[in-house]
Amino acid sequence: MELILIAVGVLVGALSGFFGIGGGMILVPILIFLGFDIKVAIVISIVQMVFSSIYGSYLNYKKGSLLLGEGIWVGIGGFIGGYLGAYFSVKVSSTVLEYLFFGLLVFALYRLFAAKVHDDDATVKTLHPALLFGVGTVIGIFSISLGVGGSILLTPILASFLHYPIKKAVSAGLFFVVFSSIAGLISHIMVGDMELGQGIYVAVASLIGVYIGIWLKDHVTSSKHKLYLVIMYSAALLILVKKIWF
Repeated sequence: MELILIAVGVLVGALSGFFGIGGGMILVPILIFLGFDIKVAIVISIVQMVFSSIYGSYLNYKKGSLLLGEGIWVGIGGFIGGYLGAYFSVKVSSTVLEYLFFGLLVFALYRLFAAKVHDDDATVKTLHPALLFGVGTVIGIFSISLGVGGSILLTPILASFLHYPIKKAVSAGLFFVVFSSIAGLISHIMVGDMELGQGIYVAVASLIGVYIGIWLKDHVTSSKHKLYLVIMYSAALLILVKKIWF
């Protein structure tokens, strides 16, 4: 099983770097498919997200594709929401979590599909810091309770509502995961719901994948990047549908 988790970690890390996700929206369905309970999958996913988001954001910042500005306010909100989300996840059933995850995937896929592809130097809309903080908090609560970092919601919102170029929205989404995943990790440890063993295998292996994924991201056009995002969201949705109904 350890070798399988390492292979999954490299794969999820590459997807994390390329798509700007913490990895949870892919990792959780894969672990469920491998036979893990959703709550165990969520714990493993959070450990992996801490590793991949910090390393990926560092690489994106060095390459100049990460805009820190407004991301700080969203990130702080995500930290608060992520901390609260871990408590939420231990109080609801696995079935409820699966249906919430399904709903988030459908919303994210719709917003991403509807988003226009903007040039990398396009003008980006701005929002009041308090509103950004509120958005981050809400996303953090729902995302960490489901074992995802939050970029599943934030990236489509940035691209469709604030006119972020796809690649910068992806980088901002991964940066948000740093805050929400660390908060989720701390919270899960405090409630005694964290076993680091299996999560470490996936997390360390994901660092290799993150480097590969960010390199690939920098070598594709924005329009193709959006297409790949839509395909990835759709694949995660199909995996979850198979688990819930079939």
